[in-house]
Amino acid sequence: MPADGDAPAPAVHFWGDHPATESDYYAAHGAEGEPSYFTTPDEGARRLFTRAWRPRAPARPKALVFMVHGYGNDISWTFQSTAVFLARSGFACFAADLPGHGRSHGLRAFVPDLDAAVADLLAFFRAVRAREEHAGLPCFLFGESMGGAICLLIHLRTPPEEWAGAVLVAPMCRISDRIRPPWPLPEILTFVARFAPTAAIVPTADLIEKSVKVPAKRVIAARNPVRYNGRPRLGTVVELLRATDELAKRLGEVTIPFLVVHGSADEVTDPEVSRALYEAAASKDKTIKIYDGMLHSLLFGELDENIERVRGDILAWLNEKCTLSTSLQRDITVE
Repeated sequence: MPADGDAPAPAVHFWGDHPATESDYYAAHGAEGEPSYFTTPDEGARRLFTRAWRPRAPARPKALVFMVHGYGNDISWTFQSTAVFLARSGFACFAADLPGHGRSHGLRAFVPDLDAAVADLLAFFRAVRAREEHAGLPCFLFGESMGGAICLLIHLRTPPEEWAGAVLVAPMCRISDRIRPPWPLPEILTFVARFAPTAAIVPTADLIEKSVKVPAKRVIAARNPVRYNGRPRLGTVVELLRATDELAKRLGEVTIPFLVVHGSADEVTDPEVSRALYEAAASKDKTIKIYDGMLHSLLFGELDENIERVRGDILAWLNEKCTLSTSLQRDITVE
């Protein structure tokens, strides 16, 4: 027991102290999984902290879902709630902490080269899908916020047949004019970043306050022991501006089937940008859902009934695509 005046010990898990272990929590929700590390195969040999969540054995998953978290976040706190939901619904999910995030290598929240981060994630995803037990399973991308932008970059850098589809949750696929630094600030930031790329000096609003609607859930989000709470680093901001500018120019090249979900009241990423993606994408199979009054954290920070609604839409979309993929494979086999 803490002495009078001492702060209580922080919770080990986002769900609290019970169940006491991750495996018990997974089992209680009809899933199983484990953490691990992945070492990239290139000359740099960077280590990524990874997690897997699967349907409980002996069930075979319907598909593989490769998940990417957002800026400053990680895969070990509230992000797990969606992965566990999908696992108990029949999908095997895999994710890695981005470089500079969570328990992966690198200076906290420093992402000077998003293309390198994309390459690291892609190496991990391809290593997972190459396993014998995953042969023939459709593969989906799933990204939240900055992770949505990364999913689109992965799609644009890989053969179209590699992915059965993508779920984009409040994606940062272009910096909105509403929040983009006005000219000439981007040019100034780019110049200064050449000399001090790791400097954490870019002013920003409290993302938890702007993202999470339910006050009690803001407290839980803030307790994340590996969440980055500092100001954005110059090099990271400049790289995000560069990468999202690239995406903005290439939205018409997007051909992957996708579902994009966004809250109409999101102040972190702009729902109008998601509408622009939907309108510009060349994808023949595309769906957009804008939820009235919801904020950025659609899958944790909202009222429970709102979360159930968004989860239900995502699950229905994934199940539909799995059915289509199975039918297509059956037709090919018959031919």
